[in-house]
Amino acid sequence: MLKCLSVLALILTTTISFAQNLSKSFTVKLISNAENIIPDGVLDEPIWESAERAYGFWEYFPMDSIQARQQSEIKMLYDNEYLYIGITVFAAGRDYRVQTLKRDFRAGDSDNITLLFDTFNDSANAFLFGINPFGVQREGLVSGGGNDERGFTISWDTKWKGDSKIYDDHYTSELVIPLTAFKFREGETKWRFNCYRFDTQSNETSTWMKIPQNQKVFGLTFMGDMVFEKPLGRSRTPMAIIPFLNAIAQNDFENDEKLNNIKVGGDAKFAIGNSMNLDLTLNPDFSQVEVDDQVTNLTRFEVSLPEKRQFFIDNSDLFGSFGNMHDANPFFSRRIGIAVDTADNSIENKIIGGIRLSGKLNNRLRLGILDIQTEADESNKIASNNNMMLAVQQRVFERSNIGMFFINRQAIGDYDFLEPEDNYNRVLGVDYDLISKDNRWNGKFFVHKSFAHGSGNHDASAGATLDFNSRYFTTFSKFIYIGEDFRSDLGYIRRTDIFKGILGFERVFWPKKGIINTHSFRFFPIFTWSPSMDLKNTDYTFRSSWEARFLDFSSVSIGMENNYTFLIDEFEPTGTDDAIALPENVGYHYNNLQFEYASDRRKIFSYRFESSLGRFFNGQRYSVQGIMTYRFQPKVYISLLFDYNKIEFPKPYTSADLWLISPKIEVTFNKSLFWSTLVQYSTQQDNFGLNSRLQWRFAPLSDLYLVYNDNYFVNTFAPRMRSINLKFTYWLNI
Repeated sequence: MLKCLSVLALILTTTISFAQNLSKSFTVKLISNAENIIPDGVLDEPIWESAERAYGFWEYFPMDSIQARQQSEIKMLYDNEYLYIGITVFAAGRDYRVQTLKRDFRAGDSDNITLLFDTFNDSANAFLFGINPFGVQREGLVSGGGNDERGFTISWDTKWKGDSKIYDDHYTSELVIPLTAFKFREGETKWRFNCYRFDTQSNETSTWMKIPQNQKVFGLTFMGDMVFEKPLGRSRTPMAIIPFLNAIAQNDFENDEKLNNIKVGGDAKFAIGNSMNLDLTLNPDFSQVEVDDQVTNLTRFEVSLPEKRQFFIDNSDLFGSFGNMHDANPFFSRRIGIAVDTADNSIENKIIGGIRLSGKLNNRLRLGILDIQTEADESNKIASNNNMMLAVQQRVFERSNIGMFFINRQAIGDYDFLEPEDNYNRVLGVDYDLISKDNRWNGKFFVHKSFAHGSGNHDASAGATLDFNSRYFTTFSKFIYIGEDFRSDLGYIRRTDIFKGILGFERVFWPKKGIINTHSFRFFPIFTWSPSMDLKNTDYTFRSSWEARFLDFSSVSIGMENNYTFLIDEFEPTGTDDAIALPENVGYHYNNLQFEYASDRRKIFSYRFESSLGRFFNGQRYSVQGIMTYRFQPKVYISLLFDYNKIEFPKPYTSADLWLISPKIEVTFNKSLFWSTLVQYSTQQDNFGLNSRLQWRFAPLSDLYLVYNDNYFVNTFAPRMRSINLKFTYWLNI
């Protein structure tokens, strides 16, 4: 009886605690003499004394049940134009760790504090602003409720000011953010708000709202309220014009072609009401964007690389979150502006211009329209295409939503090389995204259909996922069907003609003593059948693993895989010229052991490596890959990525030693001048590449870039492609 009463008391205490946590709020005072606040990081303006504090931070790591040992305080004020934020961050000393002085830093391995603003109070999307002890800024967007990293991006940019000041036992920060940087409803009286902080000296991560560790620290489920003293007025977002001028000198040694050119173009941004964005781009140029990371691909499928181009980032979740990201994503923005030439190489396909309208029509309804025109390249048999997508998303219940989309890729003009089935491709679909109020249940259910000339009857894609996430148990289930005739030319479809099922389970343990913070056992079976082959089981994988995360942020995992693959098409994984491929219509059983260790990423020197050993189809494979980083605080950051695969096949198949080595150095001379150099050596891609970029941010979001690219063939070390770009871009508000 006593035991039952104790359990009941614990449940009541927990319930009361979370109820109090959910109602946490503070008032943002309206002021009129804002011109006296200077964002220099020093909270010496008298007006700060009248501001209400947001305080009482909770520890998120290493424990999620106690108040933070090192507390933080946040004050906010606002007027008709700006939101003013004053932050005091207490610390054990002055030994702060940062990666570089460059804007848009990654947060997890350095000291910083980040603020999340859910301006529509929908628990689905949020604006993110962060700053570190040296006054380096970052901003970003969170979508999909912040349930995973795919809904988190720091590629989004907006103008604001901020700085920090370091003292013996704390640092202070001042942020001045234009209200025009946010989207919100006119007359709004509150925003949902949370804040998280990384403290390397005390080995602590803390949040204003209490968040359990099985939830993401940037998740939007657990948030409090910032209440405005008076309702917000109408947003008066200025029009932004962002012209650029790019001078390029390029030498294509492989095709013996030279190019010297000056390119002019730009973007424009308009606000429509308080909640909609209209973006225009004309003759865009992405030469300043960092080159893609090369990877060693030993699968039969295309690799999905992240989008880095600014034009496609804002509200990207509205267009790119349909379907299943891993197997059947109907819209993948990297398809636009990239095409395949006659030698099956990916090359740039010039974008003539584009328009995007996106945002909220009301509190529960979002609209997105994207239309981009690409240029013809008849020498490489690439047609001019109009690429259009319409997306509508309606919120239902607390946090779930129903979405509909239509995609149209249409060739413009008549081309002798264009087959009738490639003249157009259209996809229509409906998705339902489930997110429970407490974020324990997450799921997706979708049905898509494609349309193309002469396509068959099996042109649909459908799927269902349902996840359960609690402190001690996690389950994951997914079922995907993709017909053999389904096509989405603007999407990422790894494979058609499949019915795929996954059912995963994880048991999590939370030791009360010792050096382990948490450890877990996982079991993850995956089955794939082919509908056109009478549901023949073409693939299966049984994955089981044990993972432990330690109190010092390091982690270790051990796993085992048992695989079966029936090759429908022949497959040659090494990429070696004239190699004999593994034959089709043959099944292969193979298994391997895996080990991974990651050190404490807060340290000046940190590393992560993983290794696997076992069979690979009808041969053997040994692999080791990882990354090492070293910081010369706070201006130099050096990393070395390595990936080695030793593949041994019986004769007559080809064995190979595949190397990928990629050192990178980033130097931040100050908060306005940055230099980075990336070297990539890949034997599988037969490419040795060098990308060196000097960036001078001479004004907010206005830059001068000098970018040098050089590529060589690995085997002969003959030059392949060389270019140098000088690009000027300026952000002008009108």
